[in-house]
Amino acid sequence: MLRAEKAKVIDDLHGVFSASEIVVVTHYKGLSVPEITDLRRQVRGAGASFNVTKNRLAKLAVEGTSFEPLRDLFVGPTAIACSSDPVAAAKVVVDFAKKNDKLVLVGGGFGGNILSPDQVRALSSLPSLDELRAKILSLLNTPASRLVGLLQAPGGQMARVLKAYAEKA
Repeated sequence: MLRAEKAKVIDDLHGVFSASEIVVVTHYKGLSVPEITDLRRQVRGAGASFNVTKNRLAKLAVEGTSFEPLRDLFVGPTAIACSSDPVAAAKVVVDFAKKNDKLVLVGGGFGGNILSPDQVRALSSLPSLDELRAKILSLLNTPASRLVGLLQAPGGQMARVLKAYAEKA
């Protein structure tokens, strides 16, 4: 790889690290090309990215970002999953690793802190940002729908009473 190409890769990776909320570091040794392609498709579907990285370039790219403490994790056949949603990348990677033992969680980074593989698994069990938004909307809609039901009930009761009275007479 030429020096200019390396500089472009480093700049691209630095941009990914700067824009991400979470980075999950994995070892992918033994995964076939179709398996990595399937993992990339799943990660992309969750709004994240999955990249195989060259360790030396990743160590250079991580400098000056909140993920600088991850430098020591870039050893061996490394791939990273990055996302602006703190849960999305972890959720997909952990689910894939449960089904395929060739993908090994090495750790991750979130908020300037290093996460152990167990902490990444714990993070993946949290609801995603979209799920939290849906729950909040359902909580906001529930009182309104109950209020509408309560306001309609007296009118309906009055109509039933009048109908019963009319049938009786």
